[in-house]
Amino acid sequence: MPVSPRTVVVAVNPMASFGRRRDVGPRVVERLRAAGHTVIAVDEANIELLRRETSRAVEAGADALVVVGGDGMANLGINIVAQTPTPLGIVPSGTGNDLADGLGIPTADAEAAIDQLLEALGRPPRTIDAGLIRHGEQHAELSTWFGCVLSAGFDATVNERANLMTRPRGRSRYVFALLRELAVLHARPYRILADGEPIETEAMLVSVANNRSLGGGMRIVPHADLADGRLDLFVVTRMSRPRFLRLFPKVFRGEHTGLPEVSFRGLSTVRIEAEGVVAYADGERIGPLPVEVAVVPGALRVLV
Repeated sequence: MPVSPRTVVVAVNPMASFGRRRDVGPRVVERLRAAGHTVIAVDEANIELLRRETSRAVEAGADALVVVGGDGMANLGINIVAQTPTPLGIVPSGTGNDLADGLGIPTADAEAAIDQLLEALGRPPRTIDAGLIRHGEQHAELSTWFGCVLSAGFDATVNERANLMTRPRGRSRYVFALLRELAVLHARPYRILADGEPIETEAMLVSVANNRSLGGGMRIVPHADLADGRLDLFVVTRMSRPRFLRLFPKVFRGEHTGLPEVSFRGLSTVRIEAEGVVAYADGERIGPLPVEVAVVPGALRVLV
């Protein structure tokens, strides 16, 4: 059945000009145009320019926004179209494609992902939830959306250290940051307000999940549901460094759910406080704790 022509904004990660997947963005544009759609391609030199120009293009009138990249690009798109009628399409080509994976979009085959996108333009979008973070100096002064996971523990400190490093470049920087943080790993005291109930704990990992995974497949909350109207608070409490090193791989495989130090809690709102921790969401820097997080059911329309 022919698909009615649409006006589609396509935003491409500036870093996608390099590496083995540099052809994915141009291929998305080419195939959308070949299918009869009007395409507004946005390909800027840096992420801030890309965010600004993509927002302008969507506001000028678009039937859909498609992002080409990983979870950072998906996050950029979410923060443009959340709570609007404009649906978001994702063609994964980043190092972490967790939201695409959670939505059932092929992450290892760009052509298959583009095929699915073209088919999705011919049917109603799926509606999913999103998380809304309130943060900033005055607390609640800023707000940021996320689709996957907000991290406020060990994984966030690794991200923060990696971002402060100038060498080495690429993914190896995160390996070095991981090793450096492991050397000083310790539990931190957290004050958490979960749906109004106060919790004080000493924890290694604290995350708030909308999706089941983060960091390129680390399945922290294997049972998470993108459309259940809830978020999941994931906490790993104090344990020795050797035990953490032994058990950390289980988190990647989603085999940690029965461990005594691990807890899950479904909730609608949560406030997290801890000293010296910077929160990240979908791999993007949010800022120092405290943060307040709330689920917004049905905030996103996605093309799947």
